[in-house]
Amino acid sequence: MSERLTFGYGTSGHLGDAPSRAHGAVIPPPDASRAPAAETVRARTSGDQNAAFIGLMLFTGLLFFRPQDHIPALGALHLAELSALGALLSLIAGRLTRGLSITRVTPELLGVVFMGALILASAPFSVWPGGTVATFTDLYSKVILIYLLMINTLSSRKRIEQFVWLLVIASGYIAFRAVLDYSRGINLIEYGRVQGSVGGMFRNPNDLALNMVAIMPLAAVLAFRAASIVARAGAALAVGLMAAAIVASQSRSGTVGLVVMTFVLGLYLFRRKPAAAGACVLALFLALPLVPASYWSRLSSITDETQDQTGSREARRTLLRESFDAFIEHPLTGVGAGQFKNYNPSAREQPWRESHNIVLQVGAELGVLGVVTLLFLMARGGLAGVRTQRLLRRARGVGPRGRRPRGATPIGAPAAEMDAAEIEWFEGHAAAMTAAMAGWFFCALFASVAYNWTFYYLLALAAVPSAILEARLAVSRRAGPVLESMDGLQGARA
Repeated sequence: MSERLTFGYGTSGHLGDAPSRAHGAVIPPPDASRAPAAETVRARTSGDQNAAFIGLMLFTGLLFFRPQDHIPALGALHLAELSALGALLSLIAGRLTRGLSITRVTPELLGVVFMGALILASAPFSVWPGGTVATFTDLYSKVILIYLLMINTLSSRKRIEQFVWLLVIASGYIAFRAVLDYSRGINLIEYGRVQGSVGGMFRNPNDLALNMVAIMPLAAVLAFRAASIVARAGAALAVGLMAAAIVASQSRSGTVGLVVMTFVLGLYLFRRKPAAAGACVLALFLALPLVPASYWSRLSSITDETQDQTGSREARRTLLRESFDAFIEHPLTGVGAGQFKNYNPSAREQPWRESHNIVLQVGAELGVLGVVTLLFLMARGGLAGVRTQRLLRRARGVGPRGRRPRGATPIGAPAAEMDAAEIEWFEGHAAAMTAAMAGWFFCALFASVAYNWTFYYLLALAAVPSAILEARLAVSRRAGPVLESMDGLQGARA
C-alpha cells in the first residue's frame, strides 16, 4: 500500500488508512458479510494511533511543565522518556501490523534526520567527541523521535487543535509563573531580568522570551477562533501573560521577535477581522504605560552602547566574529555539535560561551552542510503556510486572485468537501504558524538553539496541515463522486 494512500482519510475522524482504495482504484464498499472484519481493522488502527498520540501529548506536557524540577524524585522515573518510547512502540507496531513502513517520509523528516547524521559525523573531528555524542543521545535523538511521532499522529484538525491547546496552556502557565516571580522580585538575574520558573529550554531569559514569541500567535488565533467564549477568554489571557513574560525577561532579541511576529500576524488579522485587530492595537497602546522603565532602558542599549550595563552587547558582537572564524577554520566538519563553547584557541576573547546566532552556531559546529540543512528546514517551515494557502485555493477551485480557472471544480463539489469554517481554520492556523516561524527566526538570530525543541515543534505544526490537504485532494481526484457515498471523508471533518 503506498504511503500517499495511507495518509488518506479513515472513518475514525483522522487521517489513516483508506482500506477501500488500493493503487488509486475506487473499490465499492464491502458487503455486509465482511463488515465485522473491517470494523475490527478500523478499531485497531484507531487504538494504535490514539495510544501514540496520547504518548506524544504526555511527553510534551512533561517537557513543558517539568514536574521533576519541583519533585526531584520524579526525575528517577524518566516519565518523559517512557511516554515517548511507549508512543513510538505503539505507532511502529500499529503501522507494521497494517503492512506499512515505520513512518511517513517527508522532506522535513529527511532534513531532521540528516541533521542528526551530521551531528554524529562531526564527533570524530570534534574538540570533545564525547560531548558531541552526548548532544545527539541526550537531546537530538529525542527531537528526531518526537518529530517522527508528530508527523504520524497529528493527522487531523482535531488532533492539531488539541496539541496546540496543550502548548498554549503550558506556555501560559510558564508565563504566569514568570510574571508572578517578577512581581515578587524573585528568580531574577542581571539587574532584574526574570528567568523561567522551570529548567530546560525556559530557564534562560532569552530562551523564555523566544518560546513565548513562538507560541503566542497560536494563542492569538485561538482567542479569535475558539468555539466558546470561555476558551477565547482563556487564550486571550495566555496571550497577555506571554507578552508580560517577554517584558519581564527584558530580552532584546525577544522584543525584536515579538515585533516581527506581531506584524506578520497583524496582516492576517487586519484582512479577516479588522475591528478586532484595531481593538488589539488600542489595547497595546493602553498597556504601554504599564511597562517598567528598566525594560525601555535595556531596549535602548540596542542602539546606545552606553546603556548596556552588563556588557552583553559587545560580548555578542565578539562571539559573532569568533563563530565566523571557527566556521572559516573548520568549514567542512565544524568543531562538533554543541562544542563551540569548548572551542578555545589562544586568540579567543569570549571563551566558554555560546555563539548566540543559530546560523553561525551550526556553521561553526557542523560546517557548511549543517548550514545548508538548517536553511532548508527553516525555508520549509517558513513557506509551509504558503503551501497551505495554495492547496486551499485548489480545494475551493479558485486562483491566486480569487478567480476560478476554466474547468476548475466549483465550491462544494467532492474535490473540496470543505465548509467555510474548516477553510477558515486552515487559513488561521497557516497564518499563526507563519507568524510563529518569523518571530522564532528573528529571536534565533541572537540565540544558540539549533538543536532545541521549539523549532522542531513549529516545523511539524507548520508542515502537517499541508500534508493533510494534499492527501485530501489526492483522494478526491482519484475517487471523484463515489466518495460522496463513503463515510471516511466525512469523518475527517472532525
